[in-house]
Amino acid sequence: MIRGFFRLIGLLLLAGGFIFMVYDGARWVADQTLKFTRFGQFWNDINQASQTAFRTWVEAKAPWLWTSVIRLVLDQPVFAVLGVLGILLLILFRPRKPLIGYSRD
Repeated sequence: MIRGFFRLIGLLLLAGGFIFMVYDGARWVADQTLKFTRFGQFWNDINQASQTAFRTWVEAKAPWLWTSVIRLVLDQPVFAVLGVLGILLLILFRPRKPLIGYSRD
C-alpha cells in the first residue's frame, strides 16, 4: 500500500514537471526569450515563510549543506527538479519482479 502511494506521488511529480515544461515552452514561444522558472522562485511564490524557516533550520544543523547542495537545487528549473524526484520515486518503489521457480517464504 505504501509502495503504491509513493508511486502515485512520483507520477504526480512527473506530471507537474511536464506541466512546467509546457508552461516554460509556451512562455518561450510567446516572448521569444528562453527563461526557465527556477525552483526557488516557485517555492517563494507558494509559501515564502516555509522556505526561510527551512533555510534557518538547515543553516543551524549544517551550514555547508545550504551553500553547496540546497542552493544548487533551488537554482534549477522546476521541471527538472520535479521530473527527477518523480522518476526517483517511481524507480525506488517499483513492484518487485516475481521469482521464477522459487517460492517466497
